[in-house]
Amino acid sequence: MSEAPFIDVSDHLRLLGTAHVATSSVEAVQHHIDTFAPDVVAVELCATRHEALRADRRLDREGLRRVMKEGKAPLVLLQALLAAEQRKMGLDEGQQPGAELLAAVECAEARDLRVELVDRDIQTTLRRAWKRMRFRERVRLLWALLEEDDEEDEAFDLDALLGDGDLLSDLMEDLRTISPGAGAVLIDERDAYIAEKVRRLEGQGRTLVVVGAGHLKGIADHLEKTDAPAVDLSPLDTLPEPSTARRALPWVLPLLVFGLVGWNVMNGSTEALIELFTIWTAANAVLAALGCLLARGHPFAVLTAALASPITSLNPTLAAGWFAGYVQLRVVEPSAEDLTQFLKLERVGDFWRNKAGRVLLVTALSNLGSMLGAWVAAGAYAGWITL
Repeated sequence: MSEAPFIDVSDHLRLLGTAHVATSSVEAVQHHIDTFAPDVVAVELCATRHEALRADRRLDREGLRRVMKEGKAPLVLLQALLAAEQRKMGLDEGQQPGAELLAAVECAEARDLRVELVDRDIQTTLRRAWKRMRFRERVRLLWALLEEDDEEDEAFDLDALLGDGDLLSDLMEDLRTISPGAGAVLIDERDAYIAEKVRRLEGQGRTLVVVGAGHLKGIADHLEKTDAPAVDLSPLDTLPEPSTARRALPWVLPLLVFGLVGWNVMNGSTEALIELFTIWTAANAVLAALGCLLARGHPFAVLTAALASPITSLNPTLAAGWFAGYVQLRVVEPSAEDLTQFLKLERVGDFWRNKAGRVLLVTALSNLGSMLGAWVAAGAYAGWITL
């Protein structure tokens, strides 16, 4: 059995670090439950992830539509890409990400031990991370995840991965380099959140906490500050309200366009109106269609993105990707196998080959192209006005 790292914060509290992909991590969980003999087993899971692991939850067509409608396609893709990266690391071990966490729950329940889920809800975490990321950081992160290694079948030394907690910490710090905002949410906030949830179990018996090895030191640092005040978790459980300026920003471009149209109508500038219409339509249609093409969308979906973008860009409550994604869903309908396998994809290329993954890519990339098209048109208008 691999020597999984652990920290005894006190005689009654042990933190066990695992790799979410390793068979040896599952064995380590069982070993520490037997040898440490805890009264409580706390795991790095939220209720949503716990239910999904236990029920082997699958995506269905209704869920796919809901993800598209609620604008969550980028979040679901991000979550699936991160899981695929973990799955590639653990492929030879025969384990899916989170297997050791589910093993901790099942092992505790088999011994009639109390189980506590101490992680923040996964959707809250991802949405907070997404909101904290700047546009260029989102592009950098997705690009980094989409890059294929030249040696796809390279074996990972899981003993080294587990035996050196700093190695996993370094991997997590790479995320902070790409996006400081997302890193703070996915690493620092979760360390503080989990530590506070564990601290609240104090006095309830011996506690074994099972977390990813990359979080081990951060959580231990929080717990070892015995004089630290209690952390109010409510702000960490909610999505930050956008500022008034941020809420108003999506309406700036439509107001600019309508203002220019009104100005030219009042001045009877028919030629200028035609030029205005041409710039807006061409920029939006071309870039939205290009985004859909990058997602390898069906020609009907590409056409839909091109036709919808000039209109939806004038209404921030709509998105061209919704329409393109819906057409893709109807024309190239994912099978039950596609929906089942989407959450188990192992390689980046599979996201294009899987019909459910392609629907989400069409939705997300068409929206991205439409947004870029609106800003390109705005830049053209700025140059046009100054002439």
